[in-house]
Amino acid sequence: MAEDNAQERTEAATPKHRDDARKKGQVARSRELSTSALLIVSASLFFGFADIIYQSIAGFLYAGLHLSTQVMTDPQDMLRHFAAMCWATAQLIVPFFIILMAAVMASGLLVGGWVFSLQSMAPDFTRMDPISGLQKIVSKHGALEMVKAILKTLVVGSIGITLLWAQRNALFGLIQESPDKAVLQLMHMSGLVFLILAASTLLIVLFDVPFQMWTLNTNLKMARQDIKDEMKDMEGNPEIKAKVRAIQREMARRRMMAAVPKADVIVTNPTHYAVALRYAEGDTRAPVLLAKGADLVAGKIRELAAEHHIPVVEAPPLARALFHHVDLEQEIPVTLYRAVAELLAYLYQLRLAAPQQQPPVPASWSVPPEMDERG
Repeated sequence: MAEDNAQERTEAATPKHRDDARKKGQVARSRELSTSALLIVSASLFFGFADIIYQSIAGFLYAGLHLSTQVMTDPQDMLRHFAAMCWATAQLIVPFFIILMAAVMASGLLVGGWVFSLQSMAPDFTRMDPISGLQKIVSKHGALEMVKAILKTLVVGSIGITLLWAQRNALFGLIQESPDKAVLQLMHMSGLVFLILAASTLLIVLFDVPFQMWTLNTNLKMARQDIKDEMKDMEGNPEIKAKVRAIQREMARRRMMAAVPKADVIVTNPTHYAVALRYAEGDTRAPVLLAKGADLVAGKIRELAAEHHIPVVEAPPLARALFHHVDLEQEIPVTLYRAVAELLAYLYQLRLAAPQQQPPVPASWSVPPEMDERG
C-alpha cells in the first residue's frame, strides 16, 4: 500500500485486503469493552458474595492471629498451618479469577472475533520511533482518545460523587453500629457503588466500539491504484482463478436449472444425457437449448420435468447431438432442423392424442452421422 500517499486512500478496503490485515492481527479491538466487562463482573461478584468474602477474610484473620504455642514453636506445624492458609486462599480466589478471565476473553471476542497471528507477536522496532509516536499523539486519533479519556473521567467521576453524596447519611450511621455489622454494611454499600460505577462505563463502551471500528476502516482504506494492483495479483493466482471459475459454473448451473420449467420438451439418452428445448414460434427462428447435463445433472433435469409436467422424449442420437454441438441459450444448428422438426411433430401428435392412445416414439431420427457422437 502506498503509505506515502495516504491522502489518496479514499476507497473502502477490499475483502482480500481485510483478510490480509486480519492475518496480521489488525482487527477492531475495544479496550474499554474489556475493561468494562472486567469491572462489571468484579463488582457483581463483590456485591453478590459480600457475605462470603467477609466471612472468609474474618476466618483468615482469626486463623492467622490465633496460634497455639505448640504451632508457633514447631516449624513443621507452622509449615502445615501456612499450607492450609494458602489452600484456603486459593479456594476463594481461583474461582473468581477464572470467572474474570473468562469475562475478559469473551468481551474481547465480541469485537473483532478470534484472531491468532504470529505476525502481530513479532517485534516491530518502528513502534519505538519517537517521531512516529509524537505524530500519533497530535493526530486526529490522538485527539479523539483524549476526548474519550476526558469523557470517561467526567462520567465516572460525576456518578461516583453523586453516589457518595447520596450515601453520606448511611456512612455516618455506621459509627453507631458494632464493628462486625459496620464492616459488613460498608462492604454492601461499597459493592453497590462499585457495581453502579462499573455499569456506567458502558456509556464509554457505546462510544468506543463504533470509534474503534471506524478507526480500523479508516486505516484499511486503499488508493485506487492499490485496488488495481490487487486485482492484477488476484487474476494471476491459480487458486483464485479456480475459485472464480467454480463460482461461475455454479451460478450458470443455477440459472440453467431455473430455465428448465420454461422448456417445451426434454430429450434424453435416456439416462446419460438430458437436454431441455424451448420453441416460441415468432420469437426465435429455431428451438433454443435452455439446459443440458449428464449423469446427476441429467437426473435433476428429468426431476424438474416431472415436477412441471414437461414431456420427456427418449431420442438418444438427438440428445447426444444436442448435448455436444449446441451451447446454452443458443438456437439449434441447421443440420439438426430435420431431426428437431420430427421431434416437434411427435409432440404435436402427443398433445392431440387421447391418454389411452399415445403415439409411438419414432424408431429413428434424422441426425447426421458426424453429429451423433456416442457417449
